[in-house]
Amino acid sequence: MAEKRVEGELPDLAVSDRPDPALALARYRAHATGYDATARRSMPARLRTIAKLSLRPGDSVLDVGCGTGLSFAALLEGVGPAGRVVGVELSPEMLALARERCEQAGWGNVTLIESAIETAPLEGPFDAVLFHCAHDVLRSPEALDRIFAATRTGTRVAAAGMKLGPWWAAPLNPLVRRRARPYMTTFEGLERPWSLLERRLSRFEWRSRNFGSGWIGWGRV
Repeated sequence: MAEKRVEGELPDLAVSDRPDPALALARYRAHATGYDATARRSMPARLRTIAKLSLRPGDSVLDVGCGTGLSFAALLEGVGPAGRVVGVELSPEMLALARERCEQAGWGNVTLIESAIETAPLEGPFDAVLFHCAHDVLRSPEALDRIFAATRTGTRVAAAGMKLGPWWAAPLNPLVRRRARPYMTTFEGLERPWSLLERRLSRFEWRSRNFGSGWIGWGRV
């Protein structure tokens, strides 16, 4: 898989023409310790995305690329003690922090899976699926196949992340790429990150945010 580099760019900031799990592992090994601090600014968007899942007590939710577990509190508030949250994360360093978060909060209904989503053992069916800042997963047909094999008709889906802006915001796109590069291994599909996802949903809506450099989408299987 060829890496594309901008002249003068550090090797660890390279991007590939499709999702690169090995590169993602290296990236998040470096990011894990400071990830929560850098993600604080995106918490309002995260909570708005979770709200689109319309969670109900007893629901089973899949958190794709759960990272350090920043979504868990809001998800658990929605599903209640009778529900469950399953978090899948490729990075062992990120998942260790998610595990620590669960232990400190005493959350017994969270299951953590350290795995690439393409091979994760997913015990569905899930009532809701969250993709927050999971661009690499959204651009992997194999990952989406695995996820949607564990859903049912009517499963609620919500997703959010960064995107390239429309023509009138094109001057912002170099900044978008710079901000996105540490957290994704490919810019493929960055114009419409949801394009593979919406094909699997019977209904899909999305809204832009941050002057077109971000997005939130939701729908049903």
